[in-house]
Amino acid sequence: MGFSSKQEFLEGRSFQPCQIVCLEHESSCLYAEVIQIVESRQICWVRPLVLAVGVSPGSGQVDDTDLPRCYDLRSGADLLYPLVLFRTALDTEVIPLLTFLYSPEWESSIHPSNQNGHQQLRQFIQKVWQAYPEVFGPGSGNRLGARKI
Repeated sequence: MGFSSKQEFLEGRSFQPCQIVCLEHESSCLYAEVIQIVESRQICWVRPLVLAVGVSPGSGQVDDTDLPRCYDLRSGADLLYPLVLFRTALDTEVIPLLTFLYSPEWESSIHPSNQNGHQQLRQFIQKVWQAYPEVFGPGSGNRLGARKI
């Protein structure tokens, strides 16, 4: 990453309220709005917007051969999650998703993705917990994890 220490990396990460951030894991990206940063605990309070499943790993970009499944999470619970797991979401990845979510076509349709979005989010969160035990374990400074959904 080009940072000499974890602290230097975290200092370069200055999220602001209302900013859109991304939490990537495998081929999924959770896009959320920052509500507040709890500096003393290195936790980010976020409001999930959309979970995109089927993106190119590491890029946050949609794979041209297979469009992602998008799950609308706007009516769900907020999360409190370790700051270190988030990155700034790029406009080029967020604008198409938000445009679609706020389109009349999405709003007027009973999209199958809406019905199990929160179940998909729970599975995604569980996978992240399992992938990064050092971030959530004792001594990590973060015993809160995420609020139950």
